[in-house]
Amino acid sequence: MVNTPAALYKPAQPPTCSTVRPAPSWACTMATCWQGLWAYRFYLIVFFLPIFLLPLPILVPTKEAYCAYTIILMALFWCTEALPLAVTAFLPVIMFPMMGIMTASTVSLEYLKDTNILFIGGMMVALAVENWNLHKRIALRVLLIIGVRPALLILGFMLVTAFLSMWISNTATTAMMVPIAHAVLEQLHKMPTDRDVEEGRNNPAFELQEQKEETKLDEKDNKQDRPAPPTPSESKTKQNKEQLRFSQGLSLCVCYSASIGGIATLTGTTPNLVLQGQVNSIFPQNGNVVNFASWFGFAFPAMIILLLLSWVWLQILFLGFDFRKNFGLGDQSRDQERAAFEVIRREHKLLGPMNFAEKAVTLLFVLLVVLWFTREPGFFTGWGDLAFSDENGKSMTSDGTVAILIAVIMFIMPSKIPGLTQKPGNPGKLKAPPALLTWDIVKKKMPWNIVILLGGGFALAKGSEESGLSKWLGDKLTPLENVPPAAIAFIICLLIAIFTECTSNVATTTLFLPILASMSQAICIHPLYVMLPCTLASSLAFMLPVATPPNAIAFSFGGLRVTDMARAGFMLNVIGVLVITLAINSWSVPMFDLHNFPSWAQSNTTGLCGVNQANVTTSSP
Repeated sequence: MVNTPAALYKPAQPPTCSTVRPAPSWACTMATCWQGLWAYRFYLIVFFLPIFLLPLPILVPTKEAYCAYTIILMALFWCTEALPLAVTAFLPVIMFPMMGIMTASTVSLEYLKDTNILFIGGMMVALAVENWNLHKRIALRVLLIIGVRPALLILGFMLVTAFLSMWISNTATTAMMVPIAHAVLEQLHKMPTDRDVEEGRNNPAFELQEQKEETKLDEKDNKQDRPAPPTPSESKTKQNKEQLRFSQGLSLCVCYSASIGGIATLTGTTPNLVLQGQVNSIFPQNGNVVNFASWFGFAFPAMIILLLLSWVWLQILFLGFDFRKNFGLGDQSRDQERAAFEVIRREHKLLGPMNFAEKAVTLLFVLLVVLWFTREPGFFTGWGDLAFSDENGKSMTSDGTVAILIAVIMFIMPSKIPGLTQKPGNPGKLKAPPALLTWDIVKKKMPWNIVILLGGGFALAKGSEESGLSKWLGDKLTPLENVPPAAIAFIICLLIAIFTECTSNVATTTLFLPILASMSQAICIHPLYVMLPCTLASSLAFMLPVATPPNAIAFSFGGLRVTDMARAGFMLNVIGVLVITLAINSWSVPMFDLHNFPSWAQSNTTGLCGVNQANVTTSSP
C-alpha cells in the first residue's frame, strides 16, 4: 500500500537573491526585501489590517458599524488565514463586549449550542467506526462486489467514498481511499508478461482507449494496404500516457466524491451544521425545520444525481468515449484485472472475520441512524414527540441528544465479550478489555477547532441581530424583490461556488448565511430558498488543490497538475450549480413549503412582509 507523503501541496515561494544570477545590487536588494515581506506577511496583515479598517467605526460611531467592522475583519482574516481559523472565531468574545454590542456572557453562550453538541456526538461515533476499521471493511467489500474494470472501478470508488463521507470526516475518508486506489493501480499498470508480448495480447480493460486489434485480413489482397504496426517504444509511450490519465481520474474521483457525499447528511460536512445552527439562532421559532430527516430527504437525491453526473464526466474526460472498452467488454486477456482484484481480496482477507467490537459498533451506528430518522420525521409522529414532549407536544430531545447518547454507550460498552483476561507480560494480573471508544482516541482525533469555528459563526449571527446590522442590510437589499427568486438562487450558487475555491467552506457559510437570511426577510421569500443553495454550493470546491483537504491529499500522491484538477473541477462546478438549482426548485418546494413566506421568519422582520404578503410564490426556472 502506498504511504501518504508528508508534504502536501504548497504555493510557490518568491524568488531569492541566490536564484537571480547575475543580478545588479538593486535587484538583489529588492528580492531580499520581497522575501522578507513574504516571510512576515501574516504578521503584517494582523497588525495593519485592523488599523486600515479603523475609519469605519470612527466615522460611523454606531453599533451597526462596530459589528460590520468585526465581521469584515474576521472575513479578511479567514480569507487570508493570517490567524488560525479557530483563533479568528474567538474575536467576537473580545470585540462585542468592548463595543457595547453584547455582554461577554451572552457571547460566550453562542459557542456551545445544540449544533455543536450534534457535531461532537456525531464525530465521536465516526471516530469509533474509524478506530475499528469498519469503514475499510465496507470499502473493500463494495469494491469486491463491483469489480475492477475501469468505468466500474471509478464508480465503485466514488460510491464507497461518498457513502463513507456521509458519516465520517471527508478528510479521513480520502486519506483511507486514495492509498487503496493507488495500490490497485499499481497492479493494473504492471508490465505485461513475456508470454503476452510474444502472443501479441493486450488488455482492453486497462490499456485504455487503444485501438482494437485489427482482424486478420487476407494477406494477398490487403498486404500492401495495411499500415505498419507501431513500434514497441511508441506503444509503450501511448500506454504510459493512458495509464497516467486513468491514475489521474481515479485520484480525482476519490477526493471529489468525498466532498459530494458529505452534503447528503446533516453531520456529513460542517457547512450543513452551520446552516442548522444559523437557522435556529436567527429564527428561534422555526419549529426545527432543519433536522436530520428533513435534510436527508432534500440533500440525498441531489447528492446521488451529482455523483452520477460526476462519474459520467470523469469517465469521458479520463477514459474517453469508448464505453465498450471502459466497461471491459471483450475477449482479450485480463491478467492485470485479476491481479488488481487479488489486491483488494487480499486486503479484505487481512481484516479477518468481524470481531465483537466491529459488530457492536455496526449495531450502534445503525441504531443511531434509525433514531435520527424517526425522532421527528415530519410525515408521522416520531418517538421524540411521543415519549419526550413538552407541554406543547414538541420534542424536547434533539439530534444532538441522540448522538451523545450513542457516543456515551460506546464509552461504556467493552470491545470484547465481557470477561477477565490476563494482562500481557504479567500473567498473574487480570484486566478488563478497553471500551469501544476511549477518551485518548477522542483527544487525539477530535477537531476541536471546528467546534470553536461553529461557535464563532453563531456569535457573529447573534451580534448582527443585536446590533441592528441585519435590519440595516435587509433595508438595503429590498430592491432585489423585483428580481425573480430563481435567478437570485442561481446567482448565489455561482457566487458561493467561486468564493469557496479560495476560502474555507465553513467560513464561507458562516459569513454569507446571516446576510442571506436578512435579504430573504427584506424581499419576503422563504429564508431556506436562498440559504439551502448557499450551503450546498459551499461544498463545490473542486478546482484547486488548496480548496479542501481531500483535494490536497489526492494532489499529494503525484501524477496531478493544477491544470488537470482545474479542468475537471470547472465542469463539476457547473454541474453542481445546475443540480442545486434543480433541487431547490423541484422536490425541496413541497418539503419545506418554499412557495410561502413562513410565519416564523415574519416574527423577526420589521413588518415589511404583511399578512397580505405572506404567500410569495417563487418562480421556477
